[in-house]
Amino acid sequence: MNIQRRAFAISAAASAALAAAALAASAAAMAQTGAFKIGVSMKTLSAPYFAAQMEAAKARGKELGYEVLATDAQGKLQKQISDVEDLVTRGVKLLIINPADSEGLVNAVNNASANGVKVVVIDSTLNPRANFVTQVQSSNSINGALVGHWVIEEVGNKSLKIALLSGEKGNPVGQERRLGVLSGIIEAQLRKFGKADLTVVGQGWGHWNDEGGLKAMEDLLVANKDINMVLGENDSMVLGARRAIESAGRTGILLVAAADAQKEALALIKQGKYGVTGLNDPALVARTAIDLGVKVVKGEVKDVPKQTLTTPAAITKGNVDKFYNPKAVF
Repeated sequence: MNIQRRAFAISAAASAALAAAALAASAAAMAQTGAFKIGVSMKTLSAPYFAAQMEAAKARGKELGYEVLATDAQGKLQKQISDVEDLVTRGVKLLIINPADSEGLVNAVNNASANGVKVVVIDSTLNPRANFVTQVQSSNSINGALVGHWVIEEVGNKSLKIALLSGEKGNPVGQERRLGVLSGIIEAQLRKFGKADLTVVGQGWGHWNDEGGLKAMEDLLVANKDINMVLGENDSMVLGARRAIESAGRTGILLVAAADAQKEALALIKQGKYGVTGLNDPALVARTAIDLGVKVVKGEVKDVPKQTLTTPAAITKGNVDKFYNPKAVF
């Protein structure tokens, strides 16, 4: 029995030594190749946009040869704070974060940076006083101006009665998007006609998704009989609004989204059933963030601007084929 125990102990010690040696060899190999872990912290995956963004980030990281750890905060601020802390503990050197709150994630990001993690913010705005490398997003103001100018080219000197579909109260991205389009419309009207003629007849809160857009639009249609344009802060809400308009038997309402270029919206643009949307490709944002973040960690780039913008565009029937991919995740 003692001989068996001694043999087992020797075997266990040998296994432990081999495992430790393998871990040491793996760590040494990672150090030699410059490999490191990338963390991706998403505020939510409840909308197709965010799911596509996470998948693109994971795919790009793996394509470049890195281990990618991804988390979903499910729309909960405290969970995202915990997610970030956990990713730092697990040894990530690059953190890609789509923050649930522009102020509430500042300390978590600062703590990650203090632990040597390079942080790149994507899509949603984070207070610039936070210690991150850069924020990668589409230009809501430029996209909005392009979308607004297209609207006036399309409708001409027409009084606009706009039903506004917003995502969440107090969300800075939503505010940037709606103000971008509205200011674009006003500027185009002033330039062409010397006056501005638009009224936001009501604002509904669609929580960024199709079902929310449907419900908000149903209420707006009941309260306002003269709506001739829907402006949504993303495509998902406008797609829901379209269903409400069809169910109500209303016609002559122009569908406009400030951002996203969701493939279902692009398909309708091709068919002439949807006016315009701003380019906010989640995959492009994610890939740009991964590529830039990796270069920063490896010391290949320095002095990165606090904001990195992707190329803006208003997508209409005239150029939709350039952007539409029916096989896209989003």
